[in-house]
Amino acid sequence: MHDLVLSGGRVVDPESGFDGIADLALADGKIAGIGRDLGPARRVLPVDGLVVAPGFIDLHAHGQCVAADRMQAFDGVTTSLELELGVWPVARWYDEQAHAGRVLHYGAATGWVFARIAAMTAQQTESSIAGMGRAMQDRRWADHAASAAETADIVARVRAGLDQGGLGIGFPNAYAPGAGVKELSELCSLAARVGTPTFTHVAYMSNIDPLSSVEAYTRLIGLAGSTGAHMHICHFNSTSLQDVERSAELVRNAQAQGLKVTVEAYPYGTGSTVVGAVFFADPAFPERTGGGYASVETLATGHRFADRDEILAAQEDDPGALVLWHFLDTAANERHRALLDVSVLFPGGAIASDAVPWLMPDGTTYAGDAWPLPDEAVSHPRSSGTFTRFLREWVRERQAVSLIEGLAKCTLIPAQLLEASTPAMREKGRLKAGCDADIVCFDLATLTDRADFRHPNRPSEGVRHLLVGGEAVIADGALVREARPGRPVRRPVAA
Repeated sequence: MHDLVLSGGRVVDPESGFDGIADLALADGKIAGIGRDLGPARRVLPVDGLVVAPGFIDLHAHGQCVAADRMQAFDGVTTSLELELGVWPVARWYDEQAHAGRVLHYGAATGWVFARIAAMTAQQTESSIAGMGRAMQDRRWADHAASAAETADIVARVRAGLDQGGLGIGFPNAYAPGAGVKELSELCSLAARVGTPTFTHVAYMSNIDPLSSVEAYTRLIGLAGSTGAHMHICHFNSTSLQDVERSAELVRNAQAQGLKVTVEAYPYGTGSTVVGAVFFADPAFPERTGGGYASVETLATGHRFADRDEILAAQEDDPGALVLWHFLDTAANERHRALLDVSVLFPGGAIASDAVPWLMPDGTTYAGDAWPLPDEAVSHPRSSGTFTRFLREWVRERQAVSLIEGLAKCTLIPAQLLEASTPAMREKGRLKAGCDADIVCFDLATLTDRADFRHPNRPSEGVRHLLVGGEAVIADGALVREARPGRPVRRPVAA
């Protein structure tokens, strides 16, 4: 007796290549069978006319709370991972998530930057974007190379996080540009020995040398070759800026030589970060990035900066405040749209949101239980509509990739990036017997993102049903408010 049969949907499995009308039987949180005449079930749910696909896996989500989970659920996400920034201490973070209860499956990498903050300044900061920003009030961890003793301490802390189940090493290198290559190489060698990926925000973002994006990618590829580490590039679009074509060529060449270099991108020409980020203070910021200070916008208020002095004052006042950075004008500039395509459509690349927390007008993070989210809660629209935007624009409207190829970038490819070191990921991102019942059912004809920069908290439309571990989070297009089926995604913990 199955728990549920999804009947008559268009079942699309990127791993097997299956794309056809079939039933899907679920039992005990797993997929029990695919086909016809699968046997009796306690409940049959007709999904005629809907695409039935693996739930989307977001490798890069900074929200990590119920409010953020709910918004991502309408974007088709069933697993939300914090891999670029990571967390530290790892065991404590997993305990906190389990105690709070989560809507989506969750997991995190070991946060190198938080280990560095603790080792070099003795600060105990929250594992969040805002926590990293606040720690910039003592910039030794960001600006200085670690001593031999500090490096040993950092490596030991990161190793402890991996032993506690961290999914890899988060390397937001651009926020700690003072870190030396000796330290980074030791940590990459650690990742290679343990068999985990690294998740890297490359060291530099600039269209011009020295310290250009091309230099940063060349250094990252060198670390992959010299240490054997799997170097995963976060937000390939925003860190490449207007040199993404050359950056893509370098990555393709590295992959052709057998190096473990992978990428992800989000389908927007606007990024988000903390105002305290060191690259905003660079006197040559306009020349290096191709945009003026007005391209930087305060997330909580919508204020655009006039000049460097105003940026510096904001960094002094609240370095952890979130900002938007409009690095490409994809609405008006055809060339910029083509540059975004290079990153979003990179063969074998994943789609990942880089979703940021939801902020209230006073700049505090919203972590409440209201649904819909409060009208005044703001974020980057990628926190609401990354995957639906990609499928709407690049798959349905432009037909730049097929549906099965597009779904692979949202499901199978993210799972495959992690499954060698995290066995739990072998049961996600595909539809076959024995895999987790993490499933999205959507209407391809109406699937769309609704969030924009004026109304970021509009949930996407078109997801009719979302199952996390076989439990409904969205049913008939409506949120199941009491649902908390999210479970940890974690590497096996060392004995």
